[in-house]
Amino acid sequence: MKGYAMLKIGESGWIEKEVPKCGPMDAICKPLAVAICTSDVHTLWEGAVGERHNLILGHECCAEITEVGSLVKDFKVGDRVLVPAITPDWNSLAAQAGYSMHSGGMLGGWKFSNFKDGVFSEFFHVNDADGNLALLPANIDVVNACMLSDMVPTGFHGVELADVQFGDSVLVVGIGPVGLMSVAAASMRGASRILAVGTRPNCIAAAKKYGADEFISYKNGTIEDQVLALTNGQGVDKIILAGGGNETFESAVKCLKPGGKIGNVNYLGSGDYVQIPRAEWGVGMGHKMINGGLMPGGRLRMEKLGSLVSSGRLDVSPLTTHVFDGWDHLEEALFLMRDKPADLIKPVVKLAD
Repeated sequence: MKGYAMLKIGESGWIEKEVPKCGPMDAICKPLAVAICTSDVHTLWEGAVGERHNLILGHECCAEITEVGSLVKDFKVGDRVLVPAITPDWNSLAAQAGYSMHSGGMLGGWKFSNFKDGVFSEFFHVNDADGNLALLPANIDVVNACMLSDMVPTGFHGVELADVQFGDSVLVVGIGPVGLMSVAAASMRGASRILAVGTRPNCIAAAKKYGADEFISYKNGTIEDQVLALTNGQGVDKIILAGGGNETFESAVKCLKPGGKIGNVNYLGSGDYVQIPRAEWGVGMGHKMINGGLMPGGRLRMEKLGSLVSSGRLDVSPLTTHVFDGWDHLEEALFLMRDKPADLIKPVVKLAD
């Protein structure tokens, strides 16, 4: 089979590999559509997870099953499925402890394009098919289905990590596709006021649709100065970090009320440390909690989030701004995500209807 791989840090291209083998609890799938993620950019060009050689990239897709293992109970060849970016080992001790995403070690549930070939290939392997796959609802098209791999569950997990409650004031830093889903989830959870940090007009328009009330531009001064001015010096109850660099934690702590919570789902692709301001953190005693987490993945989450889209309660179509047809455009889509033109939110490569 052919696959689009990271040859080494900074270099990528098409390679040939053997079709993966199917274990008794696993499935082999072929993509129906794939989406490009900023994480692919971090992995390939920044070397964020270290050197990788001939590793097939990609962790966002929907697919059709071409083979199932002998112990798979709930799926069969020909099923069209949602595929989460995170595919834990559900019989692990970490999963039993409530941290499935870290099965096999920290971030071990993130297998695709980390330490296992990803989905930018004619066929790919899914471990624990019954625990990780979900049937693709018939009324969700393949382009929108790709958003359920990572953008929706990651954005929603940021809101879970921040523990947004009814009536909370919320700041979302970064309104790319993950941040937009954090805005949507915060609104669904009953936030009374949502401030969003972002400047691109199409992202601002989408964020308004999802429930953002006011917008902050880094071009107009520091995030904390603007948030404190908008909140009469009080700050906000909850913050979701879905963009920015390591330095963004400093601004977030300064924006947060005592007793508030920060949920980070931003992939920090470079640098050795994050900066936490001592005084604004209450000299260590301000009850300002910082939670950073990889989204859990798994079938139940896919089914529940898929039902939000299927029912019409969540419209993910604004996330996709560029749709390409066929594998020949994969590299073009990947480089587009790297270069991030002003009109881009998310590119998808469609391989079937």
